[in-house]
Amino acid sequence: MRTTKGRPRKSKSALGLPIRSEAPAASTTPARPMQLRYRELHPAAKPPNWRPMAVRRIRQLGDPILRVRCERVQNPKSAATRLVADDLRDSLAIARKKYRMGRALAAPQIGAPVRIVFVQMDKQRWTMINPEITDVGRDDFLVWDDCFSFPNLLVRVTRAYHITVSYTDPKGKQHTMEVEGPMAELLQHEIDHLDGILALDRASGVDPFAFRSEWEKVHKPGERYGPPKPREV
Repeated sequence: MRTTKGRPRKSKSALGLPIRSEAPAASTTPARPMQLRYRELHPAAKPPNWRPMAVRRIRQLGDPILRVRCERVQNPKSAATRLVADDLRDSLAIARKKYRMGRALAAPQIGAPVRIVFVQMDKQRWTMINPEITDVGRDDFLVWDDCFSFPNLLVRVTRAYHITVSYTDPKGKQHTMEVEGPMAELLQHEIDHLDGILALDRASGVDPFAFRSEWEKVHKPGERYGPPKPREV
């Protein structure tokens, strides 16, 4: 081996890199759990099971999934159910800011053919799994209905003024609620979505369609809901 100024000269490979004569010593440090290692690398970040906001595209009129009869959720407490509910919540929040309207969103509107609805009324928010109407009152009322799946259009429909709805929450608990007026109309609209029915299918009376921008020029928001009247047989 050649020497340079009294020191051994290190051998080099064909690529000009030093050749190590000894294998590196095996690490004696035990493997650390993934989550702990993740926090060490990213101390300010969330752990791996954290999921960022997921905003889904709201399906528009003409998309075939809006005509699908959705399947019942078999396990309300499953991770898959929670993910759909979270996506509905996040997508609704963005849609409300974009369109300045809306109180609920149904799973098929974000491409998930399952029976889940997310509702937000003022500061109250809740997830309805497998909702169904169990009773209907005797009165109907006319409503100029809107929808995120055709946001520029209003359609006049006839809805039951009072209904009873049962549903399951994400913890698996059963609920029954009696609602009337605008809330009753909202839940009928969302449950229709789960059956592949759109407000357009329930258009009522003469000239039942209007562009939102034109309708709002001559009407006040409160005029979207008519008074309750006995149901015509």
